[in-house]
Amino acid sequence: MIYLDNSATTYPKPKSVAEAAMTAFTACGGNAGRGDYEMAIRTTESIYNCRKKAALFFNSPYCENVIFTQNCTAALNTAVKGLARNGSHFVISDLEHNAVLRPLYKLKEMGMCDFSVAEVASDERATVNNFKKCIRKNTVAFICTGASNVFGIIPPYRALSEAAHENNLLFIMDAAQLAGVREIDIQNDGIDILCCAAHKGLYAPAGTGFMVLGENVRLNTLLEGGTGSNSASPRQPEVLPDRFESGTPNVPGILGLSAGFDFVNKKGVENIFRHETRLMRYLQKNIESNGKVIIYTDFFDGIRRAPILSFNIKGLHSEETAQQLSKDGIAVRAGLHCAPLAHKKMKTEDTGAVRISPSAFTDKNDIDFLINSVQKIAK
Repeated sequence: MIYLDNSATTYPKPKSVAEAAMTAFTACGGNAGRGDYEMAIRTTESIYNCRKKAALFFNSPYCENVIFTQNCTAALNTAVKGLARNGSHFVISDLEHNAVLRPLYKLKEMGMCDFSVAEVASDERATVNNFKKCIRKNTVAFICTGASNVFGIIPPYRALSEAAHENNLLFIMDAAQLAGVREIDIQNDGIDILCCAAHKGLYAPAGTGFMVLGENVRLNTLLEGGTGSNSASPRQPEVLPDRFESGTPNVPGILGLSAGFDFVNKKGVENIFRHETRLMRYLQKNIESNGKVIIYTDFFDGIRRAPILSFNIKGLHSEETAQQLSKDGIAVRAGLHCAPLAHKKMKTEDTGAVRISPSAFTDKNDIDFLINSVQKIAK
């Protein structure tokens, strides 16, 4: 199988990640933060080490502000619902995933808050102005994807964070497609809440995610329960990360993430980005001349595009193309990719799109095989 659905979750995982996850069953089987015996202490230390790696990776000065979650969706729900108050208003981009849209839509249905959708334009200044025009007296935050999970578009998030802070708003980034692929610095980029899917560009096991909170960010909790700390009190602890980490943590996932950070650091984030972008440029160059292939991504701009390429073949629904590719042993994602706003923006809501997303393990032979298969289907 040629696996090109890495925007959903990376495969294969590095051997080191699998080995690290296995230690949760062999050496770190105790319940972290809830025992004074050696194995529980070892488990607690291993999780803390991963927290330190995450803080260093994103240049957070506070490792306790790294909050482990089930996935990026859980992190985004914690951020959105943790900030929402009666009458709150949010501004989001027109590229957002349902992990942002649906929590806000639910809150709007409940009459708790409202939101506006701002267009990401080809011009940075226009994009910032579009967000600013949506600001109301009750606006609390801008929410913007680091990169579209369908079309790879990278909005000018640093300029957007500056605009948010100029208006005393928070800036939340959905970094599901960017973490591990492009450098992210929460201090220099002005990110107040960073939400990540650890199982994508950071090569962790599925079912792992986290958020990194900026200094003095205050959120209400979604979950309350046992944290192993201040157990005599019926109130949820205020201290981080305990406030947002009730219940037994996903030790195999977190230990796998720790090895994932090591893998990405050894490869180099920018090296991974250049490798994947080079492959997508090669793919674009070799299929764009086919009159039956419609490409929605331009990789000749190496700054504002993540290495994701989406296309369609004229006369075929994206699902049909994906099924034909699957017969050739190629795994891709088609349809709406849980991002209806992005498809509406690109006018592909009726057909969806076929998404190609490589990883550090993808090579030119994989892309050559894909090119031949696409050309065959297009005939």
